Amino acid sequence: MAWLRVNLTEEEQQLVRAEMDSHPDSAVRRRLWSLWLMHCGTKREQAAKILRVARSTIERDVHAYRSGGLERLRNSERRYKPTSSLAKHADKIRQSLEQEPVRTIAEACQRIAALTGVERKPTQVARFLKRMGLKWQRVRAIPVPPKKTSSSMPPIRLLFSTRS
Repeated sequence: MAWLRVNLTEEEQQLVRAEMDSHPDSAVRRRLWSLWLMHCGTKREQAAKILRVARSTIERDVHAYRSGGLERLRNSERRYKPTSSLAKHADKIRQSLEQEPVRTIAEACQRIAALTGVERKPTQVARFLKRMGLKWQRVRAIPVPPKKTSSSMPPIRLLFSTRS
């Protein structure tokens, strides 16, 4: 099967040059780069090596351009982006955990289930809380050396003293 070369119009060339470095979505930038390389006469295998993607990805980009033009390539909404069912309750969960912190992830699972009615496994809850920017902090007692009963030993200084 013979491959057709990609020929961009002047307007399309200006648009691709302007957005292939500045578009906010990295996938769209990569698609525009692949289109630009095809326009410049680069073979699909070479473009795939340059962009560090599979050849089929380059072919998919060219097919998208041919079927829908630049608008189809620049559409970043076509990708599937899953959202957690806990996402709509994020503010309520954050407020509850900041007011009264939990000690374990199991306790966090129970609290979230009671607040939202959505039950999730501990690994899913930990991942969700990490994405929210919350992190686990281990709280421990400050280690203090044991008291010596021998009178010949000098007094032991504490790590934190109240004297100035």
